[in-house]
Amino acid sequence: MMKKFAWAALFAASLPLMHGCAAVVVGGAATAVVVADDRRSAGAVVEDQEIELRALNRLREAFPEKAVSVSTVSYNRQVLLVGQVPDEATRAKVADTVKAIPGVTRVFNETAVAGVTSYTSAANDAAITTKVKARLAKGDAVQSNHVKVVTEAAVVYLMGLVKKDEGEAAGKIAASTAGVTRVVKLFEYID
Repeated sequence: MMKKFAWAALFAASLPLMHGCAAVVVGGAATAVVVADDRRSAGAVVEDQEIELRALNRLREAFPEKAVSVSTVSYNRQVLLVGQVPDEATRAKVADTVKAIPGVTRVFNETAVAGVTSYTSAANDAAITTKVKARLAKGDAVQSNHVKVVTEAAVVYLMGLVKKDEGEAAGKIAASTAGVTRVVKLFEYID
């Protein structure tokens, strides 16, 4: 347990040095507490941050003309890709680019061949994510910090290291949240 706290403290201290992590830096102290209760190892938490940064950089390099609007979320070295791409060839190249990152064990390519979403749609997705997280935090069937919630085009993606009953409960909570059109569970089960 002490080793986990040491990693958490090291992670929190290193946050200001990580480029592009302003949102994480704002909650740096809170992040250290959440890391201490995370089911991932502290090393996996740090590696997930590194994977997300590398993915962002590699996608910018591969697509400098901004032909894609893709977000990457890494959880326990598994990467979820959501967003929009102009065609199937680009969709495949996005996935291949992220698969080539050291440490990535799996890629869930949920990108869509479509135009870039509007700010209104993005704001709706953010509101849905907030609602799902709040409902998870209110319940006692699963700890909310064991589930990563990502919303794209009103589809909620759930990631995390959970027990099967926790995954089922989280899925039901997400599915019954106003505005959600579909739930995709990408959990790693620990039982």
